[in-house]
Amino acid sequence: MKTVGIIGSGVSGLCAAAVLAAEGHKTMVFEKNSQLGGRLRQFESNGYVFDMGPSWYWMPDVFDRFFERFGHKSSDFYELVKLDPGFQVIFNNSEVMKVPADWDGVLELFEKQESGAADQLKKFMIEAAYKYETGMNNLVYQPGLSLMELITPATIKGVFRLQLFSSFSSHVRKYFKSEKLISLMEFPVLFLGAMPKNTPALYSLMNYAGLKQGTFYPMGGFKKVVDAMVQVASERGVEFYTSEPIESIRQSEKSKLSLKTSNRHLLLDGIIASADYAHVESQLLEKRDRNYSETYWNSKTFAPSCLIFYIGVNKKIDKLEHHNLFFDADFPQHAKDIYQDPGWPANPLFYVCCPSKTDPSVAPVGKENLFVLMPIAPGLEDSEVLRQRYFHKIIKRLENFAGVTISTGIEYMKSYCVSDFIADYNSYKGNAYGLANTLRQTANLKPKIKNRKLTNFYYAGQLTVPGPGVPPSIVSGQVAAAELIKSLNYEKNI
Repeated sequence: MKTVGIIGSGVSGLCAAAVLAAEGHKTMVFEKNSQLGGRLRQFESNGYVFDMGPSWYWMPDVFDRFFERFGHKSSDFYELVKLDPGFQVIFNNSEVMKVPADWDGVLELFEKQESGAADQLKKFMIEAAYKYETGMNNLVYQPGLSLMELITPATIKGVFRLQLFSSFSSHVRKYFKSEKLISLMEFPVLFLGAMPKNTPALYSLMNYAGLKQGTFYPMGGFKKVVDAMVQVASERGVEFYTSEPIESIRQSEKSKLSLKTSNRHLLLDGIIASADYAHVESQLLEKRDRNYSETYWNSKTFAPSCLIFYIGVNKKIDKLEHHNLFFDADFPQHAKDIYQDPGWPANPLFYVCCPSKTDPSVAPVGKENLFVLMPIAPGLEDSEVLRQRYFHKIIKRLENFAGVTISTGIEYMKSYCVSDFIADYNSYKGNAYGLANTLRQTANLKPKIKNRKLTNFYYAGQLTVPGPGVPPSIVSGQVAAAELIKSLNYEKNI
């Protein structure tokens, strides 16, 4: 039995810990914050229960595949509800497009927007389904250490269909002309971290997940997912240490790694760093032990940061659904404000999650729980004055749509932005979603999962393969653990 340390208790760290412990290794997870879960933390105030981070539950098969390897299914731990509508999009003049849960309803919606769009969507989804099956069942489980990983019977046969290096934007426009439908298809890409024109068409697999599989919600909030993963790991002997930040990592004698925390000093056989990759390298490792320089990180394209408001309102807001995308502003301009000319947007798009529409446990009776998010460029100046300025902009637009006064009914409000992401997660430039999935930062072109200088040291999470999002992070932890296990077994056999 080897002793292994996991840095960070986000989704990738929890999944890595469970896999390593199941192989019989003594596994210790160190978390700088007081609560496990990383960005999937939760807090309660005034009877409102707020998920702090992810709110979209897509790709349920990825969650199920993780639990199945330990003899479980997600329903053993939480109730998963399919949302109907999955989400709604609000355009100019409060025009609303509600996306149904059933596929026939989605086809009908597209046909109403553009003649022939239903048939075009069917064709689009045939290709998106192929990418999903190949990508999510094969490519994402590769460690990205060799180009040979991409040369498999499936990829050779369908290399052109995967469209790894084709533009997502041009791909969508081959099928649809309606700007509303194009915005609907492109919105997931905004959170992948790049302009649609710079994102590989491979990521039409996201459209398959959102429109064909559907949008789900774990009753009780996303902390239920964290609790389930913690339970799986704990049952296999994983030890958790909260409020214990890491201070340094060094190579020690006899292929051991020296890990110094705020409370202890350990010699370990292996480490997986699921904390922010750039922070681990620049702050915890000696310069000679780093994979990448500060110049490298500064040259990368990062996914957005966010300005978030957690709001408790003392009334019901009938016109809101569980998920609401406010596209009543210029999408291309907001994207430029994030990626091309970083700055606070003049007229932002934003997103409102109202989980109390589905889950009565997250708000008092007769009241609403709102999670309001505006994507912004990472690294921006973050002040209370700016937060309040945008809060009033957003609330005014939300009130205009909802037809009710919200500002006077607010019982609780907390903001969260760039400086909070840095303080809580050591997030590079305060990014919220990791490294952007651009044409030049896809698959094997992402930062490597393996440290080239230190023995048995691997990385997991949203700055390495396969990329940002909860499902990719679930995969990332498992992939990093598998690579470390192979390395430990190799040492044992020589």
